[in-house]
Amino acid sequence: MKRVFVVLLGVAALALTGWFGLRAFGGGQPLASVAIPFSAAESLPDAPDKWRGRIDYRTFDRQLAELAQRPEMAGLAVAVVEDGKLTFVRTYGVADAATGAPVTPHTLFRWASVSKTATGAMAAALAKDGTLDLDRPVADWRTSLRLPGGAEARISVANLLSQRTGLTKNAYDEKLEEGQDPQLLRASLTAAPLQCEPGTCHTYQNIAFDTASEIVSQIAGKPFPDAVEQRLFLPLGMVNAGYGMKRLTGASDWARPHRNGQVRPLKEAYWRVPAAAGVESDIVDFATWMRAMMGLRPDVLPKPVLEIAHQPRVHTERLYGSGLRQAISDASYGLGWRNFSYDGHRLEGHSGAVSGYRATMIFEPATRTGVVALWNSDWGFPFRIPFAAIDSYHKRGDGHWLDLSELPPAAGGGSAASPVAPSLKK
Repeated sequence: MKRVFVVLLGVAALALTGWFGLRAFGGGQPLASVAIPFSAAESLPDAPDKWRGRIDYRTFDRQLAELAQRPEMAGLAVAVVEDGKLTFVRTYGVADAATGAPVTPHTLFRWASVSKTATGAMAAALAKDGTLDLDRPVADWRTSLRLPGGAEARISVANLLSQRTGLTKNAYDEKLEEGQDPQLLRASLTAAPLQCEPGTCHTYQNIAFDTASEIVSQIAGKPFPDAVEQRLFLPLGMVNAGYGMKRLTGASDWARPHRNGQVRPLKEAYWRVPAAAGVESDIVDFATWMRAMMGLRPDVLPKPVLEIAHQPRVHTERLYGSGLRQAISDASYGLGWRNFSYDGHRLEGHSGAVSGYRATMIFEPATRTGVVALWNSDWGFPFRIPFAAIDSYHKRGDGHWLDLSELPPAAGGGSAASPVAPSLKK
């Protein structure tokens, strides 16, 4: 709470002066000089009379409310950006089943692997500055990563961030979950099995990917979380976004992890690889991040930076499971960034999962329309939410992604939809 209070005071002071100057890492030249958005009471599109657009928001809201009542769920927060504008914010269910505390727009959730998008954007910004050469071998930096056959001297930083280390998928994640030190695990990857020659295929990683936190920290001369928050989150006005378990649990409103409707112990493992899975925020800051990724905040993330981050660099396997897996094609990966085709539309974003939390951010660049969703359970069904909204936007009448009739009947009552607070300081 103390840290949040200090941050809010700092942002308020900066709002009075109107400018926030970030200094170049290791030098005195300005990296960015941008106005921090700060308004006293923002009216959110949180009720039917505020919903405007092509999407059938009343049906969408009803579907989400029904979804939130499933026993597999606890709480859910969803925001929609349509044609570049925030057009829908809604929360459902509970942040804590033990107390009945409802989810609000202020509730902090974990981004899980969506955190990789912030890492990719940060690396792209440094590359544009000229302080990070993405083609430089990882071994040129003082990192803990050691790959089989000394491949850290052959793969580039771009290879690292586009998941082309060659390691078998999620190498040593189970050891991280057991509590082992991520730096020691990175050093021990020299003995890990390879799926392909490093630099030649996509194999998803967390421990190896977090080598980026060491590289960025060296360039910034400060801890990785501080560098990202100061370069990206604060200039975007994302005062509720940041890194770390203590930051989450110290907040007055945060979502507890659940499984099958029951509160579960909080696990710290993936916070210890912050570049891979360390971010938490509320739903409105998550939507702010998506708008920035759409190119709507060029003052902080200009088009050339986004082009570097989002550029497809390696083909990947199909995403998700079941019906979604069949509906998606031509998938690729950029710098902590996914691209794929769906029903003739090119979509971008990322999804994530850690114990007791799920997150997704999917949008269509051509229309600047997409969805962010955060929920505090292990259930994967809500990954369908963005596709239901995109189907509605394009008036696709046979959209069925949130049809619950294919699921077993829910036993007993579930969590009712909770109203969204009328305002939020940003």
